[in-house]
Amino acid sequence: MPGEPQDDCLFCKIVAGQIPATIVRETDTTVAFRDINPQAPTHVLVIPKAHYRDAAALAAGAPEVAADVLRETQAVADDEKLDSYRVVFNTGSGAGQTVWHTHAHVLGGRGLAWPPG
Repeated sequence: MPGEPQDDCLFCKIVAGQIPATIVRETDTTVAFRDINPQAPTHVLVIPKAHYRDAAALAAGAPEVAADVLRETQAVADDEKLDSYRVVFNTGSGAGQTVWHTHAHVLGGRGLAWPPG
């Protein structure tokens, strides 16, 4: 059920403290932690504590939490002293989503070419 923790979800287990992560920020509704396979000098994931499959499901089911996630991407960028950065939501396996829990990638600390991928 949307919003409920899932037993087989890696990110739900990070939220619950069952799997360690290098947490850089936490609010009542979000957790931000360093990606274990960074693609840039700064690569932090910002996730909602509630389980939603992807960004579209989060926006439809809990728009206020989606806004919290976006606010936290800026807070991460500020904490990391990034004057420019990229925020990416991968939605669907064809776009590279591998964990089925909404997450925003905050990437920075190097030039980021366009178009990506």
